[in-house]
Amino acid sequence: MNKVAMGLLPWFAMMPLVEAIADQIAGNNEALESVEVVAVSPIQFGGVDIKKIPAHVQTVSSEQLQEAQALSLADYMNRYLGGVNINDAQNNPLQPDVQYRGFSASPLMGLPQGLAVYVNGIRFNEPFGDMINWDLIPQGAIQSMALQPASNPAFGLNALGGSIGIKTKTGFSAPGHGFEAQGGSWDRHSEEITSGWNNGTWGYFLDGNYFSEAGWRDHSDTEAKRGFGTLSWRGVESSLDLSIAGTDNTLRGNGALPQEMLAFGRDQVFTHPDITRNRMLLVSLAGDTWLNSQNQLSGTMYYRRNKISTYNGDGSEFGTCVAPDDAFLCQETDGELADEGLIDLAGNNVQALDSLQGGTINTSTTLQQSFGFALQDAFEHEIFGRHNHLVGGASFDYGNAQYHADTQLGSLTSDRGVAVGGVFLQDAHVRLTSETDHYGLYLTDTYSLTDKLDITVAGRYNQSHIKLRDHFGADLNGSHAFDRFNPAAGLTYTFMPELTYYGNYSESSRVPTPMELSCANPDDPCRLPNAFVSDPPLKQVVANTFETGLRGRISHLLDGYMDWNLGLFRAINNNDIIFKSTGGVGSNVGYFDNVGSTLRQGVELDLSGNFYQRWRWSTHYTFIDASFETAFLGSSPNNPAADANGNIQVQAGDKIPGIPAHQFKFSTDYDLLPEWTLGFDMNYNSSQYLRGDEANLTDKLPAFVVFNLRSEYRFNPHVALFGRVNNLFDRDYANFGTWGNTGDVLDGVGLPGDQKSRFVGVAAPRAAWIGIRLTL
Repeated sequence: MNKVAMGLLPWFAMMPLVEAIADQIAGNNEALESVEVVAVSPIQFGGVDIKKIPAHVQTVSSEQLQEAQALSLADYMNRYLGGVNINDAQNNPLQPDVQYRGFSASPLMGLPQGLAVYVNGIRFNEPFGDMINWDLIPQGAIQSMALQPASNPAFGLNALGGSIGIKTKTGFSAPGHGFEAQGGSWDRHSEEITSGWNNGTWGYFLDGNYFSEAGWRDHSDTEAKRGFGTLSWRGVESSLDLSIAGTDNTLRGNGALPQEMLAFGRDQVFTHPDITRNRMLLVSLAGDTWLNSQNQLSGTMYYRRNKISTYNGDGSEFGTCVAPDDAFLCQETDGELADEGLIDLAGNNVQALDSLQGGTINTSTTLQQSFGFALQDAFEHEIFGRHNHLVGGASFDYGNAQYHADTQLGSLTSDRGVAVGGVFLQDAHVRLTSETDHYGLYLTDTYSLTDKLDITVAGRYNQSHIKLRDHFGADLNGSHAFDRFNPAAGLTYTFMPELTYYGNYSESSRVPTPMELSCANPDDPCRLPNAFVSDPPLKQVVANTFETGLRGRISHLLDGYMDWNLGLFRAINNNDIIFKSTGGVGSNVGYFDNVGSTLRQGVELDLSGNFYQRWRWSTHYTFIDASFETAFLGSSPNNPAADANGNIQVQAGDKIPGIPAHQFKFSTDYDLLPEWTLGFDMNYNSSQYLRGDEANLTDKLPAFVVFNLRSEYRFNPHVALFGRVNNLFDRDYANFGTWGNTGDVLDGVGLPGDQKSRFVGVAAPRAAWIGIRLTL
């Protein structure tokens, strides 16, 4: 029996005779299995077999993204990957707050960012605050993605919890042409066109996407325009890819809603407008060449420009001063007015006019430019007759940011919008520039000590320089330098194809961002994302991570296979940085501070299978114990359990807010007919403490479970009709919560003002969309 026939045996496994023969020659069939290669550094060259990585790596392909009908990569991870959950803090579908094992990758200022994100080897964390703007990642252009835990320090700064490596399509990996259009609930519609081609030497890939919706909440319309293109060249031993990406997105995220307002409808908003506009241009060049049969040299360079503008309407914290200065406005804190009046940009006291009371418009503009390059060499060679894979490289990333912020006084309208009054405050007027230089040297080596045992060692040296310059005073001027070497070591031992052991220890770090360094003085709290008023130093965060587990593939099961993983992880962050609220309307006034050690540990169980060539399924359970390990005095004036000074005493062992301890996911797709697929997925998150309740003094946000349905019918290889229903059973739930203050905003709806309130991130109701896909 030849190898071709052997490779076809699984297709006929329902035949008893063939199944028996397949079992007997299982060893030979294993040799025919394809090898999945995963990058071990930010540059997407020089990868190793995923089975040799001493950690639980989760991957996603472009085909899986398409089959799932996910709105974005973040949406897919939330529904299908273990350990990932989303908080709807912004309440915009393109601005999710993504968490993995309790570490965040979010577009929100004020969150401790703990994941490093790379696109084609380009660092995608923003230079000013390490945030991740998920709306800038072109989903239709994604070829593959790998979510790796913090097992390899080669991924550089910010990979405390792990890293996300994204590789985009080219005319060689995705030849063909397509058009997709869909629409449905909330006037949401999107159109996307793709085109890829190559002649063996030259190739191109283009992706253009338009997204628009009115939104399910009031004043929440969103528009996103994204484009991506790659020109590629392939030689006998070399390759080059020149890529250009651009976006012009206008996003409205109305944020959390006071719990008292839920009685008026979950579609209500607290205040508006809340607009973020992202305009990005990215140009990159990546390539590789084989110096010889064992030595691959690769590199990348890029230039990125991103302008982020925000325009946010908020409630006012100002009131008429007490006599004899009752003709002017003063700052209000805990119901009491400050002694000194507000000062406008001209240096004058602000008059107590009706048009200047009740609301504020907080605006900011962050123009960030960055460029960098990375170079690495990958060696495939033998040592003492055993296979060895060595990767070494260096990287440099430079970023500068021009940050402008202002607060303009105004008055609230009948629907809690803000009418501007034309007066700008001096204290909130910020003109700041920052420069960051990040240097890195890394090395990772995987050595096959035996046919079953592979050992991996890795290390990276990071050096960072951060400069701040205040153009409206001198309070923010500063210069900071950080450096550290992070090591890692791990191993995998394959007892049999069905059982492999893996274990790993690693260290990783992140340095304080310019945004955090500019807002770290408890005596001068700042308003996020609009003002920074102080510059004391902060220490860099260092994470020590242990991971161990068992995994494997059980083949020849129900004419298919099942992959499984059971793992344990434990990560301790030293000198962790959090944002401490100091009160105000909402909860976005405060400062950053080192709070000692925090812990994130847990268990992961993952199962997935493909049975009878028509039934695909996966399930993930994750338990996360996330806690503070160092006692500290927290600041949370809006928490009703805080003391008279607005403080809460956090004890060692108190749980970190916003992280559900239990997550369970299940998804399945079944081909009812060869051309018709029906699938659904469910997602359960257990209860979680509210942000601002680091001391665990108040009730948790309740647990929830949500179901989604999807289907696709393929008329022929060129035409497919698809549709999905989100929140199938129309459950009312919230996946985010924080303590805030309503101020006087709720006076217009007949509710008491100046209340400490639970603000919740309400999830969307049931909705449905249908679409068509044309391919050539």
